Amino acid sequence: MSHLSGLLLVDCPASALNNAGAETGARTDNVVAVKKIRTKAGIFPYVSAQAFRYWLREALKGVEGWSPSPTFREEKIAYTDANPIAYAEDDIFGYMRAPSTKTEAIASREEKGTLKSATPIEEKTTLTRSSVLKMSTLVSIAASEPVDDFGVMARHEGNPVPHEHEFYRTTLMGLFSVDLRMLGRFYHVNRTGYKHLDSVRKELAAKQGLKPHDNDRAFELPLDVRRERLKQLLQGLSQIAGGAKLALHYTDVSPRLLMLAVSKGGNHLFGTAVGADGKGLPKLNTAALKQVAEVYKDSLLSKFHIGLVEGYVDDQRTSLAEAVGQINGDKVNTVPHPVQAINQLLAELDQKSREWLA
Repeated sequence: MSHLSGLLLVDCPASALNNAGAETGARTDNVVAVKKIRTKAGIFPYVSAQAFRYWLREALKGVEGWSPSPTFREEKIAYTDANPIAYAEDDIFGYMRAPSTKTEAIASREEKGTLKSATPIEEKTTLTRSSVLKMSTLVSIAASEPVDDFGVMARHEGNPVPHEHEFYRTTLMGLFSVDLRMLGRFYHVNRTGYKHLDSVRKELAAKQGLKPHDNDRAFELPLDVRRERLKQLLQGLSQIAGGAKLALHYTDVSPRLLMLAVSKGGNHLFGTAVGADGKGLPKLNTAALKQVAEVYKDSLLSKFHIGLVEGYVDDQRTSLAEAVGQINGDKVNTVPHPVQAINQLLAELDQKSREWLA
């Protein structure tokens, strides 16, 4: 039951990465508000997990060998192909495919040929797969009240048209986890989240020679395919881009700080590793890293792979390098870039994939 734990920080110097649309009670009707959490401690801007997962899906399209799943739209629902054998996206991001059984919906699909290129599905069957990738909301590490920005549309004759939107300056932190046990394993039992395959997909699995797993309740992709899909996912993370209001508030959303490690069980390793100082700036908690490494030393399956971009919290780089060196038993003088940290984890994956993906 091994899991990959991850933490990332996104630096937002003047950003509006995820908007909530019009805000109730605003002074005017054309204010675009950012997503934020109101608490007694203040206002915390955030980016939804759905938005981040969309950025990652888009980034993965540029990774060599990645197989995105086609999507199909009906009047009020949309779904992917729900074929995790053929598509890595369905494997890792999960799915629910439940085409409408209404007579008019069936007639519409047949008339438009909506599912002409889709993998067939058993009649009156709902397929569901929980996402192997779990992603938290990316929340500001400290309270940060958004700023109102005013602008006008004035490229026309007559009076200019005013508009208003919010943006913020902060650091967003997010946690993610990958269930390595379930990656590339597809169940066909009548249980919510575990009805991954119907008879059509079971037949496809058998034809492709997939190995039965868990007392014939599931099929399993070959180890090298499962390993490659994990590699592609992490490569996509290294190339991630996206966000709202980029024309006005361009923000590089690639991680400034990235922490990665593999362990037995689903307990996340880095939830208390980063906080905020009195100025709302990131404060790395090396004592928390050392503690979790000691507490879970019998459960750890990998080293701690931590990357930090040069020029970002450089005053904490030395103490972080010392802590990581002590945890891993290595003599290190610095902390690598997040992309280098990903590559180091992937190099360890090549040696330990059978253990990690068991």
